[in-house]
Amino acid sequence: MPSPMPSGASPASRAADSGEGFRQRMAWLHTWCGLTCGWLLCAIFLAGTLSVFRAPITLWMQAAPVLPASGARLGAQADAGVSNAALANALDYLGRHAASAKAWSLTLPDTAGEALMLSWRDAGGRAMQVAADPADGSALPVPWGRQTEGGRHFMSFHYMLHAGMAGFWLVGWIAMCALVALVSGIVVHKRIFKDFFTFRPGKGQRSWLDAHNAGAVLTLPFLLMIVYTGLSYFYSSYMPLPLRAVYGDAAGAYQSFQSELKEGEGAMASPLAAAVVTLPNIGPLRDRAEALTGDAVRRIFIARPGRPDMVVRMMGDKPDSADTGAIHGEAGLVVFEQAGPRIVEAVRSGAPEHFSARHVHPVLEQLHVAGFGGWGMKWLYFLSGLIGTAMIATGLQLFAIKRRQKSLHEFGRATPQVYRLIDILNLTFIAGACVASIGFFYANRLIPAQAPDRPALEIQAYFAVWLACLLHAALRPVARAWREQVALLAALCLGLPLLNWITTGQHLPGYLARQDWQRAGVELCALAIGAAALLVWRRLGRAPAAEGRTA
Repeated sequence: MPSPMPSGASPASRAADSGEGFRQRMAWLHTWCGLTCGWLLCAIFLAGTLSVFRAPITLWMQAAPVLPASGARLGAQADAGVSNAALANALDYLGRHAASAKAWSLTLPDTAGEALMLSWRDAGGRAMQVAADPADGSALPVPWGRQTEGGRHFMSFHYMLHAGMAGFWLVGWIAMCALVALVSGIVVHKRIFKDFFTFRPGKGQRSWLDAHNAGAVLTLPFLLMIVYTGLSYFYSSYMPLPLRAVYGDAAGAYQSFQSELKEGEGAMASPLAAAVVTLPNIGPLRDRAEALTGDAVRRIFIARPGRPDMVVRMMGDKPDSADTGAIHGEAGLVVFEQAGPRIVEAVRSGAPEHFSARHVHPVLEQLHVAGFGGWGMKWLYFLSGLIGTAMIATGLQLFAIKRRQKSLHEFGRATPQVYRLIDILNLTFIAGACVASIGFFYANRLIPAQAPDRPALEIQAYFAVWLACLLHAALRPVARAWREQVALLAALCLGLPLLNWITTGQHLPGYLARQDWQRAGVELCALAIGAAALLVWRRLGRAPAAEGRTA
């Protein structure tokens, strides 16, 4: 704390000292809030960055064979690829093999060469999935590709750490701490824009601070937006009292709130009292839905198939804001009652005609998940997320280097042990999280395709690799452990295309030849990250011996 101000000090000096005292308090808040939340925040931010491309990651991890595309390239639209006859055959298959299921889902391919996917849950609640040929609706060999958690793993870890409600609330707390650290960091840095243009490599602590400042300033608008929208995404869970005050504590309170927001949308009519209902003639319903919404049907959901209260939902994809000019767009939706001519609900694809209160939250959601602006915006989010992750990582390292050099002995005799623990956690949550992430891809290829419950095994492998990185960091000298884990990261990233070729027969040249940019992009990104990790490994090897002993 600053010393008491002399009674004769001028008002200007008192104001200056008061400002410095406030800035010192903000520096303390920024330091300790950033450290205590920074470890998990680094892993959460990395997972969120990877989840921007969760669809291409899932596509790569499924490793489904490519069907003959009758001369069409893989990137071409395949709206007409599934005929009405093929849909009828697929529905007949579901009627024979999933008659007792409560619901059926048919996911139509959006690119040529992909299969028509049929999904349902069996009597035990297990998720079942079969691929069908879009040409005639016949079932394809099982398994068709690999059952996988895919990119959903990174998304789920990003917002709940695969830990249920406890993880959900912990992530919310971490996000709030991150917002505090960002705001206090803005107050601390008086020369925030000058720091952006300043970087002095090879200067030890000064270089770490320059890198931290430059990364923070470069991505500051993105960081503030992504943390705020992340908290707003689950606003009714993090701040439930206003909702409960209006709608009560009943289980359907949230549903009542949502139904009021959906002004103008029809409610489900009561089912007719038909004695026997046959399977719907799905082809004409799809044609009618596409005519009403102006969008191709991508998913067909049939609730209570074959029963008198059967309902058929035809859904399209959300339109790209590059076409609509709006961040939020409505996906085409038509709901048919009893698979008959009566339409219960219809939503036309495109941007809403008038912006209202019910569109505020969807806009915040789209801002958080990069659901607008096409692939260019996703790449911008991805690069900004990588820089933001690096900013958090440099801040964690800066704390360890700066405090150790000052020898403040904040923790008394336990200070060396505390700093050793901080070094271990820094390594585990920075390099270890990266190694665990690429290890997740390796688990997908190394776990047998026929293994039961493969998605759970992949997630378990992810945490097992991460735990191994923690044990390695605890057993090895920190400087050597950094080099070894970064070297492992580089080797795994650079070897991913080779592993894919050996285990599946698919390879990067084949993806490029078919213009399959999504799966090719996964491997190209792995190669780029591997090359960057290799450069970091070489840089760590050239670090001065003295720095290595202290780091």
